[in-house]
Amino acid sequence: MGVDISVSLSGLTLDNPVIPASGCFGYGKEFSELYDINILGSFSIKGTTKHPRFGNPTPRIAETPSGMLNAVGLQNPGIDVVATNHLAYMGRYFNKKVIANISGFSIEEFVYCAQKLDSIEQIGIIEVNISCPNVHGGGIAFGTDANSAAEVTRAVKAVTKKPIYIKLSPNVTDITEIAVACENAGADGLSLINTLLGMRIDLKKRRPLLANKTGGLSGPAVFPVALRMVYQVYEAVKIPIMGMGGISSAADVIEMMMAGASAVQIGAATLKNPYICKEIIERLPLEAERLRITNLKDIIGVAHL
Repeated sequence: MGVDISVSLSGLTLDNPVIPASGCFGYGKEFSELYDINILGSFSIKGTTKHPRFGNPTPRIAETPSGMLNAVGLQNPGIDVVATNHLAYMGRYFNKKVIANISGFSIEEFVYCAQKLDSIEQIGIIEVNISCPNVHGGGIAFGTDANSAAEVTRAVKAVTKKPIYIKLSPNVTDITEIAVACENAGADGLSLINTLLGMRIDLKKRRPLLANKTGGLSGPAVFPVALRMVYQVYEAVKIPIMGMGGISSAADVIEMMMAGASAVQIGAATLKNPYICKEIIERLPLEAERLRITNLKDIIGVAHL
């Protein structure tokens, strides 16, 4: 008898818990030319804003030990183009529901994006990235203030029937405070963690290596931090969690699920090896069998028992 690696997120059944993370998989088209991406549980599309964004000046990528820094700056063609172009044709190469990641610099922008996506059948979950600075709130990121995070959650929930997952920033003192605020405001689930703030310095130029000075740290270096935060949030809320941050193996997937994640997202590892999600999905049943796991759903949060 085989291992059941299917999972469920707010009524959406996935064949497996492996989801390429937003910003690391585009809209899936390029990867669909490498392998059949329908083996994925789902994938989160590139972060989308109301207006087109060119992103930050270069250089905006830097390598670090066991990871990378990025300050891409949400480069995207805008929600209207994403909806009418990319999402409209996605069904040609991906026949499952996708996760749509949206960002905004005001409540109004989040609402506009959510409304635009509400009627698109192929979207199964809207993932709300609250790591952007609130231009009307002095520039502080929505995700670093519990009241702001709750305000975004309520506003988006009011304009869509799709499940809403709030993507939390780790750059806070107490991530559980933000998580609880989002749950109380009606979030259907949570995604965590987003990248950790970091930087590098160019020794020859004696200046920050990134044009933006700082960037988001991702990759294996952040896995223990992500695991700890997923563990803490699982104890604080009752809604499902998509765990992410440095996952690069089937064993990492299982460890993250034991901490409390119902599914996982894989980001930086995909940029290093475009086949990594396929390889992890193929390896997952073997790793589960080795650990005497017959159903992945049974191990969600088991480290808390």
